[in-house]
Order: sequence, then structure tokens, then C-alpha cells
Amino acid sequence: MTETESIAYDVVVLGAGPVGENVADRTRAAGLSTAVVESERVGGECSYWACMPSKALLRPVIARADARRVPGLSHLVQGALDVPAVLAHRDHEASNWRDDGQVAWLEGIGADLYRGHGRLAGPRTVTVTGPEGEHRVLTARHAVAVCTGSRAQLPGLPGLAEVNPWTSREATSAQSVPGRLIVVGGGVVATEMATVWQALGSRVTVLVRGKGLLSRMEPFAGELVARTLTEAGTDVRLGTSVESVRREGGTVVAVTGSGDRLEADEILFATGRAPRTDDIGLDTVGLEPGSWLSVDDTLRVRGSEWLYGVGDVNHRALLTHQGKYQARIAGEAIAARAAGVPLLETDPWGAHAATADHAAVPQVVFTDPEAAAVGLSLAEAERAGRRVRAVDVDLSSVAGAGLYADGYRGHARMIVDLDSEILLGVTFVGPGVGELIHSASVAVAGEVPVSRLWHAVPSYPTISEVWLRLLEAYRG
Repeated sequence: MTETESIAYDVVVLGAGPVGENVADRTRAAGLSTAVVESERVGGECSYWACMPSKALLRPVIARADARRVPGLSHLVQGALDVPAVLAHRDHEASNWRDDGQVAWLEGIGADLYRGHGRLAGPRTVTVTGPEGEHRVLTARHAVAVCTGSRAQLPGLPGLAEVNPWTSREATSAQSVPGRLIVVGGGVVATEMATVWQALGSRVTVLVRGKGLLSRMEPFAGELVARTLTEAGTDVRLGTSVESVRREGGTVVAVTGSGDRLEADEILFATGRAPRTDDIGLDTVGLEPGSWLSVDDTLRVRGSEWLYGVGDVNHRALLTHQGKYQARIAGEAIAARAAGVPLLETDPWGAHAATADHAAVPQVVFTDPEAAAVGLSLAEAERAGRRVRAVDVDLSSVAGAGLYADGYRGHARMIVDLDSEILLGVTFVGPGVGELIHSASVAVAGEVPVSRLWHAVPSYPTISEVWLRLLEAYRG
């Protein structure tokens, strides 16, 4: 092999996380030659530092919480969790941070993997610098797909660099339980990791700049999660900012906007995400390094005929399942254009349009209790100028909820467009509601009329009977 090797492909994919893998899968299924470039592990953030390890950590926490609410069982689960076993299970679900299995899958679909740092070097060209300093030039006949994801965004606080703070990566991969943990932020990462580490024995303080947790959901979701965290022993402080941090020996010292001094062994900043586009050569194709990529509904970067931005990098929905959905759309759009299809199905809900990104994005937060939502909240619908009605039901009134857990606490809301009588959004909060959200996604994405939903009969006695209660409340 020469020092610089040039190879042509139909498609070059930057990033081998779930999004890049799915783009490659769809283009390879269409018969296009595809190269995938990855600078870390094949499988990406989700497999090693996000979805898989975080849910592995949360599962025993939530299972114990659920069991403690079941008569005849609760007395058996009052002790502490087996921390080494929980962490070992997390390690297993993260494949012990080895990507052999993911590499084998990628090779199995016929894609070529290049390890190293990939950068655009002008139109349809990617240079790869390998781990040994070797250089390759990959050219794309049809498309380059940027699937490099996002990273934790840290604030510019005095003393932060010296503190060596946790981000989501350290929070999901830590090998021991900190005695005291400060969590800065009130979103998904903050609430899930506070749930985990408090249950594993850490004394957790959550500092939230805003008025509540999970601010992108209906207010009642964050309120119930905050209530349960507080009852479990977490110190949740709303309307609290961090002004500075430092380490004194092995202790982290954080000073709040009100002048309070807080001490901990570790501090986690869960304060947002930034695109991993700062060093991928965007400037060589006229784009701003470090920027989010603006794309159309086929995921093609606006103004380009060959560049695609798929997953977190386009900032449409920073969720693995939405990124994979986008990847399926993008892969098929790339294949259709490569085949010379004159008109793609880009109408709403067409095969080549990522319409769900606008109308039906689902999310589950795996806290105790779970919070799940799809579509618009009441505030979002009203800001959009829609004429809507919010319908609320206390989940404890549903027979299945009482059977699921003694003293079940939860709430449900659906947002109905009064002009079309279809659902614009649904939110559930309560134990076990994560498994309800796909039914809501089908109703919202399918634009199922309320009159038709009335004939979708929920099984008794399940928590899904909340659908009947919501419809009854709407009909009066």
C-alpha cells in the first residue's frame, strides 16, 4: 500500500454510529458501493456512552422501584442494589467498550470500514488519516453522508478545565459510585443520571437553571419526576445557576449564583449538545466548521447536490431512533437519485421525506417514573397558532395502573386539533408508560381521527386503558 491511496465509491459515510450504519445498510441494499469512516468505535455514542449503558444502569433501578410498589413482593426488595453486578451488566451491554460485533455486522452488509479521522477535502472527496498516520483519499460518485453525531457542550465557567468534570460519557461509564455528585442541568441526561447514581448510593444534588425538570415536555412530567427524586433523597434545586467551580484536593467546589458553596466528589454537566462538525473539513465546501447542518426533508444539505447531514448533526431531533429513521430516508433518497429517479416522493409522509421529524418525534425518559411524549406539547401547539384542546387524565384512575403498582402515580395528556380532530401530541408520565408511547406515535403520525380512535379498544385491565379514559374525557 502506498502512503496515499485513492479509492472511489458510490457513497462515503462519515461516522459509524447507528445513523451511519443505517445509511450504509440502505445504500448497500440498493447495490451501491459504500465506505464508512470512523475515528472511534463502530457503534458510536449510543452503543458505548449513551442509550445502551444508561438503560442498563437504569433497568435495575426502575425494576426495584416497581417491585417496591407491589404487595407481597415489596418486602423482598428493600435492600441496596448490588453495585458491582449493576456495573458489570452495564459493561456487558456496552460490549465492554469493544466494537468487534459492530465491525462484523458492517462487514457483513458489504461496506468497507476505514478507521481514522475523516475530513472533507472539497466536493465528493474525503481524506482519511489512519491510526498509523497513513492517508487515503475516498471519492464519492453520488453522495457523502455526514453522520458524526454530537458531543457534550460544556459552559465557559471559571475553573472548569481544572475540575475534569463528568459529561454523559463519564456518567455512563464510571467504574465506581461517587460519594457525592452534583448534576448540573434538568434535561434527559441530568434526570436519568441523577436517578441512577442516587439509587446506587451517591448523595446527589441537581442544579437546574430553569423552573423545572424536562422543560421540553409538559410541565407535569418534570414535576412528578422531581417529586420522586426528592422523595428518594436527591436535593433538587430549581432556579439555580453555577457561577464557578474548582477542585480543592479531591473535592469539587461549586459556587451558585446565590453564593451557596456546594461540595462533591464529582460534578456532571448535562447542559446541552454541540455538533461534531468542527474538524471535518466543512470549510472546504463552503460551510462553517462546527455548525449544525441545515438539511431538507431528504436530509440533503441545503444548496448541495451530493452532501447529506443525517442524525444529530442537523439538529432536527437529537435521538438515536430519529437518527436511524433519518438514515433510512437518506439512504433510500441517495439510492433513488443514483438510479436517476426523476421525482422523489417528497410529499408529506412520502417514502423520501422525513416528515416525522416535524410532527411525530417520540421520546422516553427512563426515570422513576418514566416520562414519554410524542408530537407537540400544549404550549408548542398554542405557539404554532393551532386551535387545540388539552385533555387530561390521572393515570391512577385506570384499573391497570392500580394493578401495576400500589399507590400508582401518573398523568396523561393528549392535545387535540379542534379543526381536524386529530391528535397533535400525547404525553404520559408514570411507571411503565414507556411502552405506551408507540401507540401514541401511531395515532399522531397516522393522523388518526378521534372518531376512529374511539373504535380502537384497549385491553382490560392494562394501563393502555388510559386511551379510553382520554377519549371519554374529550367526548364529555
